[in-house]
Amino acid sequence: MHSIGIDLLLRCVALMDTQSILTELRAERDRLNNAIAALEGSTGKRGRRSSASNSFPTRRRRRMSAAARARISKAMKARWASGKMKGNRKKAA
Repeated sequence: MHSIGIDLLLRCVALMDTQSILTELRAERDRLNNAIAALEGSTGKRGRRSSASNSFPTRRRRRMSAAARARISKAMKARWASGKMKGNRKKAA
């Protein structure tokens, strides 16, 4: 029965050490967060941008009307047709 008490005491001591380590780590984390916040605040506009403003700006897609699309299609077909006719003349000659 005596050894059970010692084991329990050792576990409590280990648990207390773990708790104190966690407390110290949390305090260090808070100090680091404060230092980071102070540095970010002091840089002003020269510092890094936030992740939201760092992304590329979205561009609006230009929409082509059906009439414009038909005009371009007609012009390209005429261009291709004239190119084919020139190519046929060269082959025939």
